[in-house]
Amino acid sequence: MHDIRLIRDNPAAFDAGLARRGLSAQAAHLLDKDEQLRSAIKDSEELQAKSNAAAKAIGAAMGRGDKDTAEQLKAEVADIKAHLPALETKVRDMGAELRADLSALPNIPADDVPHGIDETGNLLLAENGAKPSFSFDPKEHDRLDPALGLDFETAANVAGARFAYLRGGIAKLNRALGQFMLDLHTRDFGYEEVAPPLMVRDEAVFGTGQLPKFSEDLFKTTDGRWLIPTAEVSLTNMVREKILTEGELPLRLTALTQCFRSEAGSAGRDTRGFIRQHQFEKVELVSITTPDMSDAEHERMTQAAETVLTKLGLHFRRMLLCSGDMGFTARKTFDLEVWLPGQKAYREISSCSNCGDFQARRMNARYRPEGEKGTRFVHTLNGSGLAVGRTLVAVLENYQQEDGSIAVPDVLQPYLGGVTRLTV
Repeated sequence: MHDIRLIRDNPAAFDAGLARRGLSAQAAHLLDKDEQLRSAIKDSEELQAKSNAAAKAIGAAMGRGDKDTAEQLKAEVADIKAHLPALETKVRDMGAELRADLSALPNIPADDVPHGIDETGNLLLAENGAKPSFSFDPKEHDRLDPALGLDFETAANVAGARFAYLRGGIAKLNRALGQFMLDLHTRDFGYEEVAPPLMVRDEAVFGTGQLPKFSEDLFKTTDGRWLIPTAEVSLTNMVREKILTEGELPLRLTALTQCFRSEAGSAGRDTRGFIRQHQFEKVELVSITTPDMSDAEHERMTQAAETVLTKLGLHFRRMLLCSGDMGFTARKTFDLEVWLPGQKAYREISSCSNCGDFQARRMNARYRPEGEKGTRFVHTLNGSGLAVGRTLVAVLENYQQEDGSIAVPDVLQPYLGGVTRLTV
């Protein structure tokens, strides 16, 4: 969420940032509401001060026996008390309206984010690894032999579209991928493993920016909780309404969870296969850090995600997203796109974002710098390390053999009891 004080200080810069997101100027509108709110607050405070002064004067008048003045002051206090609640309600409503307007606007892109309106404006930063070569025409993952254990038909009968059963060797391979990712991030990169709630309250989903704008992309329970679309929600909100010490930072958290997305805005996209499911597994990375360290932490997090792909022997590239393609809460995002030979295309497999203090303001998450009495907002970062289902797709397509079997990457073989190949 945005700080109205910063908008007051430099409205032109704020509007310029929104323009890079493809949005119209908002500073004048927000500052007008801010001025009205501050005026109402001033009126309320002055009226309350007048009531307090009159109440004090009543005692003085009674002490000197001036009953007429005392009665006049009592009437004045009664009149103030009759009007004050309405003014306080006005202040509360105006504050809520301004907060809602501020909450509906996306984060401002960092200075080094390229300008663009969609994915065509993204910048290729690096390619890693070599594309595999095949002596046959590689298949897309959903065209592989169903006997391997990827079953969409049964899932459609049981749950509907965009669900899948993983069975036998495929289920074990999927489990191995998640465990390998967790082990790597906790052992080599110092993330703390967390098993978080999969259902959260409104304020948690608001804190990480999914509410109110993206409610249609979420699933809601009958008792008002939300199924998490990513463990980012549960992990980042661990510092909600807290004041951390500088010595506690950076805080690095990781979790392997089921994630749930209604995909309301993706009609017609990736309806086949395992790419875009309503329920899927993901290893999430979250960092909570100080503002001066967030850029370095962003690079570190992205390298952690890249290491998974490198160790799996998958070809991928790093993209810097342009201003028009970033997520709502991000100020800068690196996407990792893995090569899928069956599709003959790159597909996003990780998105690592630095959100600055945008989420922290929504969560009121702060820290106290060493030697200072005041507090500052933390910076929050999140990334996929990786999306397990999409990594499974990448392994299936890149490691498929001409006889229909799937070679198991070396780093995963210990997790499968030494199995080197999945056969039909």
